[in-house]
Amino acid sequence: MRAPDLEKDAWCLLDGEQYHREAPKTFEIPDLALRKILQLGDFAKLMFKIAVEGEEEVERMWVIIRERTSSGYVGMLDNTPSYIPENDRLWVGTEVPFEYRHIIAVDHGNEKSIAEAKAPVPIPWNPAD
Repeated sequence: MRAPDLEKDAWCLLDGEQYHREAPKTFEIPDLALRKILQLGDFAKLMFKIAVEGEEEVERMWVIIRERTSSGYVGMLDNTPSYIPENDRLWVGTEVPFEYRHIIAVDHGNEKSIAEAKAPVPIPWNPAD
């Protein structure tokens, strides 16, 4: 599955591990072991770089874990982006493929998030683009 690309998709994910390496005392992330054991319906916070009118904005948003991959997960965006108007490419319900390195925070799921993770995704990710 193709990763989001800033040029093709107008958004991409930032590497949380890199930010942690650059500022370990001020940019903390969960241990890799914890980032690797997320389950259906759990939450992962990611950093999205979004192209907005010729500028780039960074927004931290939660995704709900839908499935595990060999290097991470496929999730579904659970936040409304602040910097862009509603659209059909990056909005609540967008399917998001990501790796362990992108995760900057985690939280346990609940009945609602598990049900959402099992339901059809509103905005599927199209890796053929």
